[in-house]
Amino acid sequence: MQALEERDYFTDYEILKDPYAFFEAVRAKGPIYQPPGRDYLIVTGFEETLEILKNHEDFSAIIGVAGAAAPLPFKPEGSDIKDQVEAHRHEILGGDLLVNYDDQQHTMSRALLSHLFTPSRLKANEKFIAEYSDELVSEAVANGGVELIKTIATPFVTLVIADLLGVPAGDRKIFMDAIENAPPPGSLDGANDFSAEDHPLVVMGSYFAGYVADRRANPRDDVLSQLANAKFPDGSTPDLMEIVRLATFLFGAGQDTSAKLLGNSMKYIVDQPGLQDQLRQDPSLIPAFLEEVLRLEGSTKQTARLARRDTKIGDLKVPAGTKVLVALSAANRDPRRWEDPQALVLKRPRVQEHVGFGRGKHVCAGAPLARVEVRVILEKFLEYTSNIDFDETKHGPRGARNLDYEPSFIIRGLAELDLKLTPAAGFVARTPAAPAVQAQAAAPAKAAGGYSTAETKLGALLADPAAKAVLDKHFPGVSSDPRMGMAKGMALRTVQKFAPGQFTTEALDALDAELAQLTPQ
Repeated sequence: MQALEERDYFTDYEILKDPYAFFEAVRAKGPIYQPPGRDYLIVTGFEETLEILKNHEDFSAIIGVAGAAAPLPFKPEGSDIKDQVEAHRHEILGGDLLVNYDDQQHTMSRALLSHLFTPSRLKANEKFIAEYSDELVSEAVANGGVELIKTIATPFVTLVIADLLGVPAGDRKIFMDAIENAPPPGSLDGANDFSAEDHPLVVMGSYFAGYVADRRANPRDDVLSQLANAKFPDGSTPDLMEIVRLATFLFGAGQDTSAKLLGNSMKYIVDQPGLQDQLRQDPSLIPAFLEEVLRLEGSTKQTARLARRDTKIGDLKVPAGTKVLVALSAANRDPRRWEDPQALVLKRPRVQEHVGFGRGKHVCAGAPLARVEVRVILEKFLEYTSNIDFDETKHGPRGARNLDYEPSFIIRGLAELDLKLTPAAGFVARTPAAPAVQAQAAAPAKAAGGYSTAETKLGALLADPAAKAVLDKHFPGVSSDPRMGMAKGMALRTVQKFAPGQFTTEALDALDAELAQLTPQ
């Protein structure tokens, strides 16, 4: 039988759904271990993890999304491969995303987020968080139970960040559906092709492209306008698509991490004896509880780094080109750092030093928002209930739970969690307020006589065979161009700002003349 530590972390469903025994088996081999037949190291030690995450000179974040098992698109040569990394950045999954940036590129783009998660901004957003969580939890308690992940967690965190960024209400359902219908990042079930038309980042990116272009032309008093018109620290103006990628990734990554944190927290609230009563009696303990959940079962299991110069981890020599799986969830259970590391200890000393949100310059930008939104909704759950339990018909009895986790090498989170909720004494269900998200997106605007390149979204043109034919007549091959995936939420006049050479005013005028003769479907 193959030893546990020799099994493949990236393809073994059993390990991906419950990685902790695997990481402990790896830890027994030392804080740094290279599995037989693998071309990457696994780091489980806390101090070693900090060393890597803080060493931005020697370690590149370029493989943070792809993972340590993914092959490099080049053969590393020499003791310093920085130039090779940058020359092949576009060939590496997620190479153009903030989480994978290095050096000045990362510093410049990260600076654009400096105004998004300030205490004053979060305080203003907290009103929406409180009102929406109150609405969701009140309805769930009145119904006697709820499936937490898809019914509450995903829509809740999605709409919280949608409210923060100013995503129009009519588009929010599209975002929710795109996220809900796709596996999480790093899943064996797919969703790792960032060019796929239905990938959440592509779907949302097409809309954010329109939002950003509009906010630059017509600034408003909202966060998205601030982001769209922000300057790099050197005073230069970011490319429009850099802002689009930044907003899209922030939205997608933030909601998934926070939704899983809520589910992971609820698991301990239900099954840790006496915990929910303790938190009900003293809600001020909830922030400390969340920090301990982030340490013990944070939403991000691992990240990855690529040694771009000959370096060392501790006393181990690491050649340039070495890939490293940084096991955050293992570092947070390192017995050399944490006493009784497998146990949830509510008032654990120095628990804030965990690496659940990473460390160094790549520490999660949305961590302050995640802490606020999950704290607030947990307060509502505890306030409105006298008891929270799992539906035993779905998850089995206490002590023999059947919990299904997402098979992702990145995300640690439950696929579903069915709760039974006993109302608190005196609980009265609130009257639902106006919905925070419309049942469906508003139909794209059209000109009086037909379609219009100034108002009709590209997606609507491509969905109508007659309009699609006219579009291809004036712009041959555009309907099958994969680069158009990010543009489906924009009108062609907006797309023109990104590609003025491809979509000239004269050509768009000619297209308008024919589109106006069509009857929109």
